[in-house]
Amino acid sequence: PDNYVVRNFAVGTAITLSGTVIPFKEVTLSAQLPGRVEVIAGEEGDHFAKDTVLVALDDTELLAQRRAAVAGLMNAEAALRHAGIQYERELYSPNSPDKAPGGMGLPHLFDQFFTKQMSEMTGESDKGLDRRADLHGYSTQIRQARGELLRAQSQIEQIDAKLRDAVGKAPFEGVITKKFAEVGDTMQPGQPLLKFANVDRLQIEVDVPARLERGLKLGDTVIAKLDVDNSPIQVKVAQVFPIADPQRHTVKIKLDIPKLPEGVHTGPGQYVQVEIPDNTTVELQSLPVIPRQAVIWRGSLPGVYVVKDD
Repeated sequence: PDNYVVRNFAVGTAITLSGTVIPFKEVTLSAQLPGRVEVIAGEEGDHFAKDTVLVALDDTELLAQRRAAVAGLMNAEAALRHAGIQYERELYSPNSPDKAPGGMGLPHLFDQFFTKQMSEMTGESDKGLDRRADLHGYSTQIRQARGELLRAQSQIEQIDAKLRDAVGKAPFEGVITKKFAEVGDTMQPGQPLLKFANVDRLQIEVDVPARLERGLKLGDTVIAKLDVDNSPIQVKVAQVFPIADPQRHTVKIKLDIPKLPEGVHTGPGQYVQVEIPDNTTVELQSLPVIPRQAVIWRGSLPGVYVVKDD
């Protein structure tokens, strides 16, 4: 066999901290409006594709309000068309009678002719000013009709937004991890309905003392031991939170879990131990380093043979 010289290497110490396995993505769907739960897609552990309806509230009242708002929109459109026609009639055919005069219409015609002529002669009226006032009045009616139309449209948009809030869809592919309500429950705004998570990719969340945080950078690799399998795995630093917890004075760290070997399974909420290097200590440990193939396993105990002269 090849000879190998055992050497001592100075290494820093590591501190073992407790962490928790968490999903890479997790959301809580909450009620955005009061109502009765009509649909819940499944139970905990059921898998759903993106944009699948997970929960829906009763929208009967909202649909009735929308029909009333649509009727108001139709009335506003009719009022706008009527105001526009009145304005065009005054613009192109001023002083046209609203209804035909009775009989031969002579009294009405004489009254219109002599009254207007006399009022202009005596200075009691101004034909041009009266015409501008009439046009302004009809244009005001058009603006008011447009305002009513915009208000009706905004009411429909508000109701449509509430109808969208009455349905909760899966924002990504994942599973239901926890239900807070059942079909038939009456909910109020802000009450949680269910939790939905992507468990295909898992992370470890651990609170690290602030003095150790400066030794960790994005992409660094540390050792972790899952509770379900005591074999160590290498995990990579994915996120370092910028602010420490004011009560515990710790910094939250997230680490990516690689694809686990066949037969090893873990899930959100499970316990894990993470070895964080302590680069703040002055004294370093001096440890011997030998080839991996030189280690002899007897059950779960490792051993090493030392060759002597005899």
